[in-house]
Amino acid sequence: MLHPRHLRNSGALLKMLLGLSLCFGQEPNYSEQRQQMVELQLQGRDIYDNNTLGAMRTVPRHLFVPKAQRAYAYADGPLPIGHRQTISQPYIVAFMTQVLRLKKRDRVLEVGTGSGYQAAVLGKLVDSVFTIEIVEPLGLEAKKRLHYLGYPNVVVKIGDGYHGWEEKAPFDGIMVTAGAETLPQPLVEQLAEGGRMIIPLGPHNGIRQLVLVQKRKGKIKTTELMPVRFVPFTREH
Repeated sequence: MLHPRHLRNSGALLKMLLGLSLCFGQEPNYSEQRQQMVELQLQGRDIYDNNTLGAMRTVPRHLFVPKAQRAYAYADGPLPIGHRQTISQPYIVAFMTQVLRLKKRDRVLEVGTGSGYQAAVLGKLVDSVFTIEIVEPLGLEAKKRLHYLGYPNVVVKIGDGYHGWEEKAPFDGIMVTAGAETLPQPLVEQLAEGGRMIIPLGPHNGIRQLVLVQKRKGKIKTTELMPVRFVPFTREH
């Protein structure tokens, strides 16, 4: 998922360096690439939250992408992960995480597990993450990956994320990582008092708005943050 205004030369430079390392048969230094990603793509823009930056420095993004894409895991853009789904641009992952203003005791719902990378980042910051994926093969693979990498506070469910996860509600934060045409009412109802939700809203096959939803004294306030492109919100038929 890509923010059109946030492509910079840093991404092109990183891709060039990765290409050179591959040409000369060198094993990429993923730790160094991860640090460069944080410094150039995140701190070099408007990501300032230390907890978010710390999580992005720690989570091994290259282990959440297919092996054929691994050398480009820290480049400035989204990558395909199969089943017509993508792993979001690192900047978008960090931006959406930062906007939620998460605390260590928080419970978070994620709709759209994908590869599990965003859930892993969230898992570094909060008490518990409940994440839902409708594409069963992706969800099952993400569940195994998160278990193997050691994220015991991330729980994966296969299902239609539109309905949220009522038995685990309310949630202090809700993150939707697929584009919806309208705001899902079940998610609004499952948002805790004082909670924050971030979701891409707008017509399919077009530019959407990344929207912050806040619940205060039972009332909902929405704020448009930036234009983005996201894969569509998939529903069960």
